Amino acid sequence: MVSRVLLTGAGGRVGQAILDGIGDDYDWRLLDRDPPTENPDHEFVIADITDPDEMREAMQGVDAVVHLAGDPRPEAPWDSVLRNNIDGTKVVLDAAVDADVDKFAFASSNHAVAHYETERKPDLYRTHDEFKLDGTELPRPGNLYGVSKAAGETLGRYYHDEHDLSFVSVRIGNLTKGHPPIDYERGQAMWLSHRDCAHLFDCCLEAEYDYEIVYGISDNDRKYYSLERAKEVLGYSPRDNSAHFDGDERVE
Repeated sequence: MVSRVLLTGAGGRVGQAILDGIGDDYDWRLLDRDPPTENPDHEFVIADITDPDEMREAMQGVDAVVHLAGDPRPEAPWDSVLRNNIDGTKVVLDAAVDADVDKFAFASSNHAVAHYETERKPDLYRTHDEFKLDGTELPRPGNLYGVSKAAGETLGRYYHDEHDLSFVSVRIGNLTKGHPPIDYERGQAMWLSHRDCAHLFDCCLEAEYDYEIVYGISDNDRKYYSLERAKEVLGYSPRDNSAHFDGDERVE
């Protein structure tokens, strides 16, 4: 049973969505490179994920890891994604294995498979198109950031096979608070609401799995990412749908 969770990159948008939704459900150890802007409700560690000593110390007594930290910029240069996203993820994985952590949830990205869209857009963003990515496909990154996320997924595969670490990659879509992107078909197709985000990572902490790749989106009518694996293996039950909004207003 998962009790104490290390959340790296806790100060980012995904981390805040998770804490807003399930912050009271676990004993969190929050980790970020920068100090918090206000007093946190949980233990907070200032550390750099590329520092092995700092990560080994932060990992002590942890049951599970939700790894969000890294350079989140789609246009991030290679030297940054190599250090922060690839090397940093390996350092966190090494620390998790050394500490006998049970589960590792990795924040991957839609950018890891973005070039599947190149020849199919804009039709695949629309409800009449039946094309779906389901997580079994090979990566086709759309930028170097996507390359780094694909590398993180592959590292997770290795650490599962080599060290029996339960590992799930969540290919996160377009996370926005309150309502889906307006006048942006792609964003509506891959929209992830804050409450579905929190619920999905809760499922990652509670479910039993070996190695999985799932898509992190809400149950949108326009979706071209399949949610079947997330539902079947993790018990994910999304509540939101970008089609239920007219602009920034919810349609009841």
